Amino acid sequence: MAIDWQALWLTLQLAVIVSAVLFVIGLPIAYWIAFSRSRWKFFVEAIVSLPIVLPPTVLGFYVLVALGPRSPVGRWWMALTGHTLAFTFSGLVIGSILYSLPFAVQPFAASFAAVERKLIWASTTLGASSIRTFFCVIVPLSAPGLITGAALSFAHTMGEFGVVLMVGGNIPGVTRTVSIDIYDRVQASDYAGANATALLLLAICFVLLVIVYATNRKAWAVKPVE
Repeated sequence: MAIDWQALWLTLQLAVIVSAVLFVIGLPIAYWIAFSRSRWKFFVEAIVSLPIVLPPTVLGFYVLVALGPRSPVGRWWMALTGHTLAFTFSGLVIGSILYSLPFAVQPFAASFAAVERKLIWASTTLGASSIRTFFCVIVPLSAPGLITGAALSFAHTMGEFGVVLMVGGNIPGVTRTVSIDIYDRVQASDYAGANATALLLLAICFVLLVIVYATNRKAWAVKPVE
């Protein structure tokens, strides 16, 4: 059986959207984790990291309940659009964002925390605002960690299974991703088709990681003093 290109295209769309959203919302969360002195910071870090240790089916179940027609979010969405969030591509995006959140935030926060504080203080002393210091000093110096976080969230979304199945089900062209397609092929004893799809997914993720490591190596390279 040939590769399900529709499932691959949907998976790529999902991964791009999720990694883009996580980049936007992950930066302020990571910044707060890296620089906050709040006594409750450990509590926020635990919440962000929870998807790493939770079984995907557990997280998927609670996301499904939260997006269902009986929940406040589900009722609001139903009134707005006329259909529920569960078993839709939009619901799939929400579930994937929650599941991949730590894979973006943790590298972001680690890279922010590694920035030399003297450079931040120098920027502030010279009159730069906090926002300008963030974008002109912290972000450029944290580029390797930001690239890693974006790539990890993208690759992690590409391979999601449990959360995707619980929240989105298996609707061709709507919520059927590559990982579900591979599972269905194995269930149908189509090992050749499963192998072809799995190899393609493996190749995509491997190339992505090669690009990330090569880019980060150049970013961290130290030029010889002339």
